[in-house]
Amino acid sequence: MRDASLVVVASRLPINDAAASEGVFEWRRSPGGLGEALHPVLINKPATWIGWADKPGPTPPLPDVDGVHLIPVELSEDDIRDHYEGFANSTLWPLYHDAVEPAVHHRRWWEAYQRVNQRYADRTAQVAAHGAVVWVQDYHLQLVPAMLRAQRPDLRIGFFLHVPFPPPELFMQLPRRAELLRGMLGADLIGFQRIQAVHNFQQLVAKVLGANVDERGIELDGRVTSTGAFPVSIDTAEMEALASRDEVVHQAAKLRADLGDPQRVILSVDRLDYTKGIEHRLKAYRELLADGRLKVPETVLVQVAIPGRERVEQYRQLRDRVEREVGRINGDFGRLGVAAVHYISQVFDRTELAALYRAADVMAVTPLRDGMNLVAKEYVAARVDGCGALLLSEFAGAAAELTQAYLVNPHDVEGLKDTLVEALAADPSEPSPQMATMRAQVRAHDIQAWARSYLTALEAACAGR
Repeated sequence: MRDASLVVVASRLPINDAAASEGVFEWRRSPGGLGEALHPVLINKPATWIGWADKPGPTPPLPDVDGVHLIPVELSEDDIRDHYEGFANSTLWPLYHDAVEPAVHHRRWWEAYQRVNQRYADRTAQVAAHGAVVWVQDYHLQLVPAMLRAQRPDLRIGFFLHVPFPPPELFMQLPRRAELLRGMLGADLIGFQRIQAVHNFQQLVAKVLGANVDERGIELDGRVTSTGAFPVSIDTAEMEALASRDEVVHQAAKLRADLGDPQRVILSVDRLDYTKGIEHRLKAYRELLADGRLKVPETVLVQVAIPGRERVEQYRQLRDRVEREVGRINGDFGRLGVAAVHYISQVFDRTELAALYRAADVMAVTPLRDGMNLVAKEYVAARVDGCGALLLSEFAGAAAELTQAYLVNPHDVEGLKDTLVEALAADPSEPSPQMATMRAQVRAHDIQAWARSYLTALEAACAGR
């Protein structure tokens, strides 16, 4: 049946893993996640989302969630292991993040990647209305645009890569580099977070495929594909409204009291991933305590590490290392009833997250590499009081927009320490012009502006074909 005129195709459906007892599903809104980004764009609009329901095997029909029609794609245990955990997250993910961890290559993973991408393309071809807009999301599904176009040339196909796209010398390591590039070029428009990623992609298709690249786009086999940079953002108005609620303000005050009313609170909210720089950040904090430049209980660090991909060995090892380091810091510098690091490994709801943002004097967002990092933008939006300081890695996509942040190279531990101390020295009760500038930026470039920009460019790309 072909009944959907706007179709989002993503690795996972944007719903919580478990239904409520009465069978009501809720939209998954984890910090920085794809569901969080697209929720305000799709809510209560006639749209369909195709993805995996997060459990192996058949999935029963799902109800609409916030007006969005959900269509599950069935994955087996082998698909999950070899496509999701294997090629997507053990081959592509590390390579796209500057090989922070070595990429692993297995031929069966590539076979699974092809098989699963074809399944997504087939399902989309079944439900998309004639001439529909299909928006394919992220690195898990790079083959889908070309596979889908082969079946449904009437569709207007967009592809958006939320993670960084690597420099040519890294991408060239992939044994199946040509196939991945051809898969993406099945789209009418390929969107990236930063202009450098666009340049990287253009260089690669010219080198690997012999494509012609000019002001019209990328021409290959008689088709032209457009490219562009579209930095993803957040629902700024929603976060501002949430952070302004009396209950959130009171909860923020209670959080500080529960932490022992320290002079300064440092907050980090990350998915537990080796690209997020958590270990570098903990090392810098421990050395500052050891040097006496920071003291407990005057300063505390709250590290929220949202679990994920725990079946992948690299992530299990990271969790163990992080938990050992937190224990070491608290053992060396904490005291009875007073922790130097408050480590929390769980997902917070939106209200709790807003309260954490309001409670933090310094938000430390220091990934080694990140496509964007929406947590940085959420913190800025939540600081409706104009206070607070953002410590931001220059290797996060957000650094290109939030230039008034305390920018750091997270690989430089000494520089990270010095800049953290500088951020902590700012008066936490005094609104700053730096925060005012960043708040204006996230207001003017919110998630709705991002979606309009991308979809308008997609329409223009299709009109010119």
